[in-house]
Amino acid sequence: MMNGWGHGMFGGLWMILVWGVIIGLPALLVWFAVRRGGGSERQANPREILEKRYARGEIDEEEFERRKRNLD
Repeated sequence: MMNGWGHGMFGGLWMILVWGVIIGLPALLVWFAVRRGGGSERQANPREILEKRYARGEIDEEEFERRKRNLD
């Protein structure tokens, strides 16, 4: 007999593993869902992208105006 130790030294370990699965699995599923984004983010239109590139200094004013005319 084990003198009241139940499953021996592994009884506590199994309890930790069970609770880890009970808490960890839903947390992991939520993390994947949030990380994926769900596709609800709005896509920027070409004009907004052009304005952001100009604001960051990636293109000069002449290039900005030329591309803006092409979009209109």
